[in-house]
Amino acid sequence: MPRSSTRTSSVRRSRTRRVGESAYGALLVARMGLMGLLALLLLVAGVWTSWDTARYAMLIGVKERGTMTVSACAGERCTGPYVPSAGAGRPRPKVSVAKAAAPEKGERVEVVLKPGTAQAVRTGLAGVLHAWVPFAGSLLLAALVVAGGMRLRRTAWVMGLLGAALLGAAFAAM
Repeated sequence: MPRSSTRTSSVRRSRTRRVGESAYGALLVARMGLMGLLALLLLVAGVWTSWDTARYAMLIGVKERGTMTVSACAGERCTGPYVPSAGAGRPRPKVSVAKAAAPEKGERVEVVLKPGTAQAVRTGLAGVLHAWVPFAGSLLLAALVVAGGMRLRRTAWVMGLLGAALLGAAFAAM
């Protein structure tokens, strides 16, 4: 009986080659883990930054809720008088809100005051979307890390599109 020319026996690789392949595999796993941690850090930082403002814009149990009339804008803040509409608040001659969240001069906007300060946070859909803008930016940055460092392109596209949609919605709501 003649032997077949295609043999199926395995060829043993040298110990050095096997160790090198194992080390390369370990480096790939380490890169994936490191990039995953970096993406997670970016997302946590975005949520942490956004939550500082979003908790006041979204939560109903805030004591001082009312309206602010924008009278002047300088730098990154706009100021104006505050009139309470609910809660135990009192009228104030001057409170400030972020310029990006403020309407045109002379217009009124619904706000909530941060406890113990004269800083106002815009409420409603526009205020909530504006508060989550740092998270949208972190989604965009994390998408780059996920695509480039982890080679998970579909996941990165979803993250990037969600971040862009959130930024676009915040821009449109203002």
